[in-house]
Amino acid sequence: MYFTKYKPQILLSFLTICATLIIWLTFYFQLPAKIGLPPSSLETVFANYDGPNYMAIAKCGYDKGCIGPNFSLPQSLEYYPAHLPGYPALIHFFNNFTTGPKAMLFVTLIGSVLLTLATYALFKSFWLSFFLLFFPPRLFILRSIGAPETWFIALTLLSIYYFPDRIGSASGGKKNKYLISAIFAALSILFKTPAILLGAVYFLLLIKKPNKLIPYLLMPLVLLGIFYYYKIQTGDFLAYFHSGDNFHINPLPFLVFISTKSWINTIWLEDIIYIYFFALISINKLFEKFKFDIIFLYPAVFTLATLFVAHRDISRYIAPVYPFVLYAFKDKLENKMIRLILFILIPAVYLYSVNFIAGNVAPIADWAPYL
Repeated sequence: MYFTKYKPQILLSFLTICATLIIWLTFYFQLPAKIGLPPSSLETVFANYDGPNYMAIAKCGYDKGCIGPNFSLPQSLEYYPAHLPGYPALIHFFNNFTTGPKAMLFVTLIGSVLLTLATYALFKSFWLSFFLLFFPPRLFILRSIGAPETWFIALTLLSIYYFPDRIGSASGGKKNKYLISAIFAALSILFKTPAILLGAVYFLLLIKKPNKLIPYLLMPLVLLGIFYYYKIQTGDFLAYFHSGDNFHINPLPFLVFISTKSWINTIWLEDIIYIYFFALISINKLFEKFKFDIIFLYPAVFTLATLFVAHRDISRYIAPVYPFVLYAFKDKLENKMIRLILFILIPAVYLYSVNFIAGNVAPIADWAPYL
C-alpha cells in the first residue's frame, strides 16, 4: 500500500541513485583511459572543482591558520568565503562516519535525490523529473561531483512548492505555509547567494501583503548570520565580498562574449547563445500560461540576472532555471518520439560528463588532509 502510493517517488529516487552510481563506477574501474582519456580514478571525481574547496572548509571552516598549512590548492586563502557554509557543514557532519571525499559525494547524492523529489512534488511529472537527471548535461555533472547546486535548487523548489499564492497550490493561503516556504528559502541561502533572487521575487509578489512577507525576513537574517560567522572565522564581516575575482555581474548584458575577460579566455562561446535562447523561449511559454505567477517570475528574474554574468560556465550559473525550462515543454515530454530522442541522447550525456569530469580536476598532491 505504501509502495503503491509513493511508487513514482520511490522509482525516481532509485533511478537518481543509479544514474549517479554509473558515473562513479566508471571512474572507480578506471574506464576513461580505455576510451582514450587520461588515466582517471575515483579520486578524479573527488578532485573536481569546487569539491576540494568545500572539503577544506569542512575540515577547517574559514580559518586561514588551518587551511593554509594543510591544503595546497592554488587559490588565495581569501577565496574560500566565496563558498557558503551550508554544503561544507553537511560534509563535516558525514565526515564523522567516513572520509571527507566520500562524505562529500554522499552529501551530493542526498541532495540529488532531494532535487528529484522536489521536482516531482512541484511539477507533478514523472518524465520531467526523470529527464532532469540528464538534461541539461551540466546539471547531470553537478549531481555527480562535489557541488552545492543539488541542495540549492531543491530547497528553492520546495520553497516555491509551499508558497500559498502559487497557481495550483493546495495550500489555500494558510499562514503556516508562508512560514514553511520562507524556511526553505532561508536554508537555500546557506548554499548559494543567488537565493537572494528568490527573495526578491517574494518581495515583488507580497509587497502589498506585508504581513505575509514577514516570514521571508528569515532570508536576510540568515545572510547576516553567514557574514557574522565569517567575522568570527576570518575577522572580516564582508569576507564574501573580499574573496577576490569571484564576482562576474556586470552593468551590461552579454559581456560573456568578450573573450579576454577573466574566467572566459576562449572564443568558443556559441553554446551560450543556445542556452539563452532556450531559457528565454521557456520563460515566454511560462508567461503565456502563468502570467506573473512565481512559476514564471522566478525563472524570469534568474535568467535576466544571468544575462549580466560574464563567465564561461553559464550553463552552471543558470542551472536553477533548468527545471522550469523542462516544465515549459512538459507537453513535449509526453510525446513518445520526443522521449525516444532524449533516451538516444543519454549515452552522449554520459560521455560528455565523463570527459568533463576527467578534465576539470584540482591539482591535489596530498590527499591526507582531506581524509
